[in-house]
Amino acid sequence: MTRYRRGVTTPAGHGPRTLTVDCGGTGLKATVLDAAGEPVHERVRLRTPYPCPPDVLVNTVVSLARNTGEDFDRVSVGFPGMVRLGVVYATPHYVTEAGPFTRPRPDLVRQWSGYDIQAALEGALGRPTRVLNDAEIAGLAVIESKGFEVVLTLGTGLGCALFDDGRLLPKVELSQAPFRKGQTYDQQLGHHSRKKLGNRRWSRRVTRAINGLRPVLYWDQLYVGGGGAKHLHGDLGPDVTIVGNKYGLLGGIRLWNDAGSRGRRIEEI
Repeated sequence: MTRYRRGVTTPAGHGPRTLTVDCGGTGLKATVLDAAGEPVHERVRLRTPYPCPPDVLVNTVVSLARNTGEDFDRVSVGFPGMVRLGVVYATPHYVTEAGPFTRPRPDLVRQWSGYDIQAALEGALGRPTRVLNDAEIAGLAVIESKGFEVVLTLGTGLGCALFDDGRLLPKVELSQAPFRKGQTYDQQLGHHSRKKLGNRRWSRRVTRAINGLRPVLYWDQLYVGGGGAKHLHGDLGPDVTIVGNKYGLLGGIRLWNDAGSRGRRIEEI
């Protein structure tokens, strides 16, 4: 039977406060976490502006940070797409004219390709900053560091992160792989498809995707999160845990416990 995880427990402590930001295709969310990984206030949210060249996104994150009204010592950012060492290789949403699944603009593709988003945000916010793929940051909050764990996030599109005994593995952009009827996982499993199909039909499609990936990845445990996870119906199996959307923010603190280096074990808080 599918497991559901409702919350996390971390020991209290004193130390640096972390601004953690979840950059999505339709909205950007932020909160400040204390040293124990607990939010010190309610999250704040802004709609993702489009068109969204790099400078617009950076300014939006700065506005989010200001809107928290809190001091912070460091920054963790979850970014949609392929990010390596803080540099953007590809992003599916911010290169479009008017938002997810609209026409890409060649000038935005050029601006985002090779853009050092980590350095830009660090300079704008004036605090040490680390940037990872958004599904990877969500994964940092939920994995148990036991065996091969896979994280799938259902949001505007599909996010994916892989961990082996707590070690973050190289990024796989599963969202852009063909799934069915000539469309990608992003197109078939994202928010737009769920709204079009309804939750039950969409849930069957997600189940089909998971059943197809199981013999390919052969995980010990799969975690399914993101904003769409709460709409899933049916039993996905005993090797699947449903987690809440809040983990896209809560993973930000673990990013600073050696989790920023792929292949390094994530130390427990």
